[in-house]
Amino acid sequence: MWGRNLLIHASFPLVIKHSDLQMTVIQQLYVDRMKIIMFLPLLLLVCSVSADQTQTAGQQSCPQDIHAELRELTTSLALQTERITVLQREQEKAVKLKRQKTEINQLKRQSKELEAKLESQKTEMNQLKQLSEEQAGKLKTELQNQRTEANQMKQQQHVTQVAFSASLLDQGYGDTGPFNGRTTLIFKHVITNIGNAYNKNTGIFTAPVRGAYHFDWKVLGRDSTHTGAYLFRNEEKIFFAYESQSTGWPSASNGASVLLEVGDQVTVRLWAGSTVYDSDNHLTTFSGHLIFTM
Repeated sequence: MWGRNLLIHASFPLVIKHSDLQMTVIQQLYVDRMKIIMFLPLLLLVCSVSADQTQTAGQQSCPQDIHAELRELTTSLALQTERITVLQREQEKAVKLKRQKTEINQLKRQSKELEAKLESQKTEMNQLKQLSEEQAGKLKTELQNQRTEANQMKQQQHVTQVAFSASLLDQGYGDTGPFNGRTTLIFKHVITNIGNAYNKNTGIFTAPVRGAYHFDWKVLGRDSTHTGAYLFRNEEKIFFAYESQSTGWPSASNGASVLLEVGDQVTVRLWAGSTVYDSDNHLTTFSGHLIFTM
């Protein structure tokens, strides 16, 4: 019993840096273990001194007490050692688990950062894709415009030579008119039509290219006091050729240089109430040609 009392007063310093509950238990077990280890030599020493001072009967009881104390201490020491080992393993597992949790949290944070970065890159990619589509659309439009311009230029190069000349009647002779209003004269006898811009079925000249054109027209009257004809660009009256006389064959002519856009139409229209005459001598005529493109 005095050995147990001695264990209560024995101590051994142990420095443990962890502050959780398991480490506190381990520390206490270490203290108890060290108390036991320190107590064994003291116990043996006390028993040796007592053996020299006691009787034979006392010599027989002292070893028995010592052996009992030693067995008890050994058993306690073994239990504490086992508990310490178990607690150490649990502590290592706890530390490892805590470290793994920390690593998992770091991985989660890194994963979120990567997700945010990927989302940002996805947004940038969508913006770049949209920009590329817009640029592709613009480039496509520009390319189409360039092709159109190239085709127009190519067409203009092919039709830079435009000229025609025609008289009113294709055969025979006779008068045309009078009419109540201005009427387009159809010059059917075509001797020149380079570029095919003049239509002998309608009497209309259609500009194939943008440029400056020159036109001449001449009308002849028979047994009439007056005759006349206008030059029209689309529905715009340009010039008028007119002649009036008391007897004979009145005739009038005129010319004009005009700017025409592609598709503009030029016609010669008879003055209302007047007549024109033509024969196989081709006296009433209409001519025109392209001066230069613009």
